Parts: sequence; structure tokens; C-alpha cells
Amino acid sequence: MELYRTGIIVKPKGLQGEVKIEVITDFPESFLSRKSYYVGKSIASVTPLAVKKATLSGGFAWLFFDGVDSVEEAETLIGCSLFIEETDLLPQPESRAYLHEIIGMQVLDRQRNVVGVVTNVLAMPAHEVYEVLIGDKKILLPAIEEFVEEFNLAEQFIVIPRFDEFL
Repeated sequence: MELYRTGIIVKPKGLQGEVKIEVITDFPESFLSRKSYYVGKSIASVTPLAVKKATLSGGFAWLFFDGVDSVEEAETLIGCSLFIEETDLLPQPESRAYLHEIIGMQVLDRQRNVVGVVTNVLAMPAHEVYEVLIGDKKILLPAIEEFVEEFNLAEQFIVIPRFDEFL
């Protein structure tokens, strides 16, 4: 089963087990309708928890889980991630992709030669950057239109014509 992180439990709120969630999704409104999550410090240690109640406020989700009825029980969840199955992922708009879809894409240069593979996408203050493995070296490439000529999710490649500037 493939699981994807959608949030991180930050802290408890109140005395009845409510938890504050840092939202890690382009679809925060999905927290209002989702009925359960896999919760754990890692994918290997998850347990399913049913949602009793969910709200959104201030850029965070606030959840009550079945069986988490006190601040003490909520505190044991601090730092845990919320995961969902791939079948629960919402479709991305035309110009967007999930991180797991980008990681592993081939990076092509101006002549369309394979020069590397995307190993991560990092969020920076100004924009995201692709971490690209070239042989045994990693470089960072800006994930912006000025540098990306073509992004082909279906065929799994990104064309960076000015690639040599980053070596």
C-alpha cells in the first residue's frame, strides 16, 4: 500500500483531544470531508484513525479523532504525520503535479540528452527547486518558467535548456 503525507500534527488544543494540523496539500478543504487517516511517526508505524470532527482556521486543520479524548492522548500524537492512500489523492489541475510524480523524472539538456534525474523538490522562499542527481553529484535547478522549457509528466521528463549554467 502506497501512502502519501497530507499533514503533520503540531500540537493539542483544549482538553478534549483536538489536534492542530500543519496542512501539506494543495487541497486543504479535503480535511473537511475525509473520514480517516493513517497516523504515525513514519509510514512503517501508522495506525488508522477515524475523524470525528474537522475544521479549517488560520491555514491549519483542526481535528478530533475517535479514541483521542483528552489532551494527554492528543500530546502522544505530536509530530505524527497524517497519511492517505494513493486512491484518495485528488486529481491535480492541468499545470500541477504531486511530488511523487516529479521525483524520478529525467532532466534533459538543450539537445534533449539525459543529464540527470530529479531526486527531490525543495520549497524555497522565492520558488521551488528541483534537486537533480548527475552521476554522484547533486545540483539545484529553479523550477520556474525562465529555466524550464518543457515539463512532460506523461513521458516523465523536464527540459532545462540552460542546464550547463548550473554545473
